[in-house]
Amino acid sequence: MRMGDWLMSKNARRFATTRWTLVLTARDASSPDARQALEMLCAQYWYPLYAFLRRQGYDAEKAQDLTQGFFARLLEKHYLDDVRPERGRFRTFLLTSLKHFVLNEHDREQAVKRGRGVRVVPLEIETAEGLYALEPRDDMTPERLFERRWALTVLDQTLTKVRSEYAAAGKDALFDRLRPYLVREDDTQPYTTLGPELGMTEGAVRVAVHRLRRRFAALLRAEIANTVSNDQEVEAEIEYLAAVVRR
Repeated sequence: MRMGDWLMSKNARRFATTRWTLVLTARDASSPDARQALEMLCAQYWYPLYAFLRRQGYDAEKAQDLTQGFFARLLEKHYLDDVRPERGRFRTFLLTSLKHFVLNEHDREQAVKRGRGVRVVPLEIETAEGLYALEPRDDMTPERLFERRWALTVLDQTLTKVRSEYAAAGKDALFDRLRPYLVREDDTQPYTTLGPELGMTEGAVRVAVHRLRRRFAALLRAEIANTVSNDQEVEAEIEYLAAVVRR
């Protein structure tokens, strides 16, 4: 079973979470958690936006300045005050806002000054370009690249959270051995031979893989639910993510 198939399975759909938690918290200046929420949003979206700008034709330095400048303007002008769940996905709002920002000549002229004076996100040119160098050199549009990088960033962040949970329980080694089974099972080591290596029965390994998949699916859905407004949108995002990991 591939991870995309698991995410769309009936059992993986059982979850409950508050919608738009991060977005609503980040825009509430009176909340003590506002800054942390904003930093979490920035961490999730800075590279997809950077990759979008690079694919638009901006060089590395300019894309870095524009990305920093955009997030600085997001704070200065309280752009998040205009976000409403009923208006659609947060990532769509963010990309549209970036496009408007870049098209504005004054914003473009001030991007370097703002970006270097206010380090809103921990964007380092070496990190950004190292990631961008791995992007496929094809005819993928900037918009498609943004969507792809958003999806893979969410998956990576979810994977990090799951591993942290396993590490906290002293099971980081188990996670590392079972992690390949999240992606696909077709070409992974059979449970019958993996069991003895882990000191587990074949049945115990099967249960452990099932639990890992279930926890990953739950955390992924909670991650997505932070920036969408209803169950239907969560399902749509999961379908998109599943399509990405199948490619």
